[in-house]
Amino acid sequence: MKFYSYLIVFTTVFGFYPSAHAQYTDVINSNRPGASQSAFAVGTQVFQLEVGPYIINEKRAIYPKYEVSGYGVDFAAHYGFWKEALEFNVQGTFQSDVQSYDALGGVENKRSNFKTLNAGAKYLVYDPNKKNINDKPNIYSYHANRGFQLKSLIPALSVTAGVNFDSADNPYTAPGVEGLSYRGALITQNNFPGGWVLVTNIIMDRITSMQQEFQYIVTLTHSFNPKWVIFGETQGIKSDFYADNLFRFGGGYLWNQNIQLDTAITLNAKDTPSVLSVNFGASYRLDRHVDKENKK
Repeated sequence: MKFYSYLIVFTTVFGFYPSAHAQYTDVINSNRPGASQSAFAVGTQVFQLEVGPYIINEKRAIYPKYEVSGYGVDFAAHYGFWKEALEFNVQGTFQSDVQSYDALGGVENKRSNFKTLNAGAKYLVYDPNKKNINDKPNIYSYHANRGFQLKSLIPALSVTAGVNFDSADNPYTAPGVEGLSYRGALITQNNFPGGWVLVTNIIMDRITSMQQEFQYIVTLTHSFNPKWVIFGETQGIKSDFYADNLFRFGGGYLWNQNIQLDTAITLNAKDTPSVLSVNFGASYRLDRHVDKENKK
């Protein structure tokens, strides 16, 4: 895809702001657990940090057979600026591991680098849950307020644009991939009654590089109460360099209104290579948000 595709995505991000809305929440709204991004921005004057250390094991069962054992960390920093619906973010994954080839006499290849590192912006284009004076609770029926509503099928919609940074001779990218490339994503989010949330990310990554990549991530979460949430997720990755279908399961715990803890397991269903990863994460929010109507 040519550079103008990135420009189209970037224009889309900022081209609809007159009709966009945002949904600031009194408690942290983390993208964790899971790898997908929610449709909503963190809110103006809110800084949010998300970190997830993990251990990983990979095994390839056909030639060239190898095993990878190591650790890494996923991280993301978000900051809401200028518009309620806009946030800037930096995201990435750093990994250090040993790749062992038994068929070659136990040759070991020690690797360490950023698997991904990018900076960009996310903008909430449409929020169907924008409070409407006509949307009043049914004071006569508890079940009517918690039951399924057709309007919940209409998702919130956001778009993102960003820049990837890849160093030369990175063992986690295709040969010849280095420097800058571009990424864009379409994000939808449905908030269903009963604490169910469905998030979908459609991503074009490393645009203009030799490793242009298509991804999709679908995440379903369920909150049992204001403190506990579980999730299941599927992630598809397709490029000439690497293709996979990953599955994640886990949960999160709200420690307080600004701190969330989480854990998850990641695996796949193939052996070229097989993937098993376990992570433990935390999200922290520094909240200096002020509602416009409260400003003097």
